[in-house]
Amino acid sequence: MSYNTFANFYDGLTGNVDYPRRAAYFDSVIKKYNPDASILLDLACGTGTLSIELAKLGYDVVGTDASAQMLSEAMQKKACALYGENFEREEPSDPQIEKILLDSINHVTDEKTVQKIFDRVSLFLNPGAVFVFDVNSVYKHREVLGNNVFVFDRDEVYCVWQNSYQEENFQVQMDLDFFEYDESTDTYTRTSESFCERAYTDEQVRGFIQKSGLNLVAVYAEDSFDPVQEDTQRIIYVAQKPVQKK
Repeated sequence: MSYNTFANFYDGLTGNVDYPRRAAYFDSVIKKYNPDASILLDLACGTGTLSIELAKLGYDVVGTDASAQMLSEAMQKKACALYGENFEREEPSDPQIEKILLDSINHVTDEKTVQKIFDRVSLFLNPGAVFVFDVNSVYKHREVLGNNVFVFDRDEVYCVWQNSYQEENFQVQMDLDFFEYDESTDTYTRTSESFCERAYTDEQVRGFIQKSGLNLVAVYAEDSFDPVQEDTQRIIYVAQKPVQKK
């Protein structure tokens, strides 16, 4: 999944997300569980908007993403260090916090790959550091995204987003068509992007955390400190690297 076309229009299509508010929420979560944290590794940072908001709150932020095009967009508004998908460190000594936000886990549809992500995060976290991430719930995939069509009419693009729900593994196939207007020729250029998102059950997510050696310390609903309900669409997980007793 390259997201080459999607990256060009990502910011415009996610304009409804209140990034300053969301950054403030995650800042409060971080301070609650690791108040001395100062370094943040933003995994799957996309175009870097949330990374920048977190940097404004005083963190040293490193953003990394598998999509070169997403990072290219982020570079144009950079306020933090950025790396490609092969960002690694020799020793697990630096990161205080790592996070995956905005349903990035859902974009990984293979369970073994998800487990490798959690294992890698666990390896590179300092003892006591927290791993904060969110997932779209099974409810959202089934009842909200489902077999639905969404239309976005923006100044820079007209987008038709068609979803096809697969009950097995709670997957949603997403097919996007972008129509970009060229005023000089009075024509539209059509480009397309397709990808799949998978929802994981709470039991599965807890399993990923446990097998990686992290401790689950909290589960919240949608940028709050409230418990998860049956109709919660986004679930926030907070895991922590155990501190070894002397």
